Formats: sequence, structure tokens, C-alpha cells
Amino acid sequence: MEPKKNQHVELKRNSLLYFFMGMFLVLLLIYTALEWKTYYETPDWDISLINSDVLPDEEIPITIQKLPPPPPPQIQAPPVIEIVEDDTDLEETVIESSETDQYEEITPIETIEVADEDEPEIVPWVLIEDAPIFPGCENVTDKEEKKICFQEMMQKHIQKNIRYPEIAQEMGLEGRVNVVFTIQKDGTIGDVRMRGPHESLEGEAARIISKLPRMTPGKQRGNAVKVPFSIPITFKLN
Repeated sequence: MEPKKNQHVELKRNSLLYFFMGMFLVLLLIYTALEWKTYYETPDWDISLINSDVLPDEEIPITIQKLPPPPPPQIQAPPVIEIVEDDTDLEETVIESSETDQYEEITPIETIEVADEDEPEIVPWVLIEDAPIFPGCENVTDKEEKKICFQEMMQKHIQKNIRYPEIAQEMGLEGRVNVVFTIQKDGTIGDVRMRGPHESLEGEAARIISKLPRMTPGKQRGNAVKVPFSIPITFKLN
């Protein structure tokens, strides 16, 4: 039985061939577009000369300058030599010896004045030889134990005499007042300084220090000296 359609006019007859030809043409166009290059025409003159602010380097002509000749050297006149006659008397300088001899008198030792030793007026607590003695620590013999006894008695004095200021209680103030005072040569307390968080607490610390008893002064080389001492007083609400 013969086909109804003519094979020469069948559309699908060469479809594969047309597909490959189309793919080849598309790839050829893509390759040509990617490899296409263009170039700018370069002029015969230099483009950098367009900028008027940039000027070419100017060649400076070499000139020869004549320098003035150097001044002539100055010739100094020779020194004048004076000739002294042999009859002229010259004064000779006599150098006396500074060494003593057996005939020189020796000054007695009693007449020689000895300079007073420069004793320090204020000695720090850590360097004092004999620390100040708080009343009640007289029976302690060791020097280091005397310092420990002094500090313990100071703490007892503070705990016994401390009164929390009312204004500080109302305001809820707490803190530490650093107190520095000096034990004078006669055992009294002086030069009191303090720093704290509020004036009321500082005033209470000053009142406590003012109630300290007279102490035995500190001594350095057997002489009474001033000894500064510092202690913190802590105020804390219950």
C-alpha cells in the first residue's frame, strides 16, 4: 500500500540536518562575537601635551662663572725676642714644704671643736629605733613587740571611744577615714590629718584621736624625736 503523503515534501525528512546546521551557525556567531576586537586609532602627536599644567622639562644652559681669586696669605711678623743682660736680678719663687717636722707644736685635743651630729627631727615609724610606748605597754621589752602592743592598744582605744554620727546614720554613710598624726617629742599628739568620705565621719575620727593619752615619745640614738603614725578608722552600719 502506497503512503498517502509524498516523501519529498515531508517536513521531518531533513530535520536532524537542519538542527546541526543551525547549531553550527549559532556557535559560529557566538565565537565571532567573543573574538571580535576593536582598536583606537593613535594620533601622531603626544596626548600628554594636551594638559597645559604639565610643561616639558626646560634644558638649562650650562654657564661658566669666573670665581674671584683667593686672598693672598697673611704673613705674621715674627715675635720680638728681648735679650736680657746677665747682670739683671731675677726674683725666684720659693716653694715651702707643707709637711710638719718634729719641732712643730701639736694642738691639744681638748681645744678641737667637734661638730654636733645632725640628728633627724622626724623619723618614720618603720625606721624608729625605740618606738613610742602606749600607756600599758611599758612592761614589754622586745622592740618589735612594743610596736605590736602599740597598734593593739590603738585599736582598743578606737573601739572604746567610737560614736557613729547621727547625721551619717540618717544619710546611710559608710566608709573608711585614713588618719595620720604625729607623736611629738613630749609624747603629745599633733599634726592630725585625715581624709574620709564625709565631713561627719572625719569629725568623729578627729574626736577619737583627740582623746589619746600622753605617750612615751619615740627615741632615735637615745634622743626624743617626732614619729608620724597612720591608722584607718572604719565606719560601718549594722
